[in-house]
Amino acid sequence: MSAGRGVAAVALGAALVAGCSGPFPRDVDGSLERISGGTLRVGVSENPPWTQVSDDGEVTGREADLVTGFARSEGARVEWTPGAESELVTAMTRGDLDVLIGGLTADSPWEQEVAITRHYAEEVTPDGDTEKLVMATPLGENALLVALETYLAGTGEAS
Repeated sequence: MSAGRGVAAVALGAALVAGCSGPFPRDVDGSLERISGGTLRVGVSENPPWTQVSDDGEVTGREADLVTGFARSEGARVEWTPGAESELVTAMTRGDLDVLIGGLTADSPWEQEVAITRHYAEEVTPDGDTEKLVMATPLGENALLVALETYLAGTGEAS
């Protein structure tokens, strides 16, 4: 590539970046903005001790506490949707959920359908393997993903 073309390519790239309005990262569907001061819609798959759902619909557990704290940090309340992981992933891809919890691990089979956070904790399984625990958000909701990861990193849970 000639020097002139290289300079033109750099200038074009800078113009494209400058032409993008708004802060980065951004959400395709504006999830974080909608959640702030509103409702965080959380899908929860039961997986003690990370998540537990009582007969009356009360959600507890380590991840439930973390997500409730995240919602509080955004001035939001939590709306829980219990279900099987596969049903919740489908609901998330439809745009019905903002976060998915349930003891998900970094080797999640759902990584093509949802965005997986960086791991926030590790667990040693009975057979001695180490699993890295993650949560999920919708694909393209990058501001939400970064805000959640930042919150999780600040809780002291991240390893």
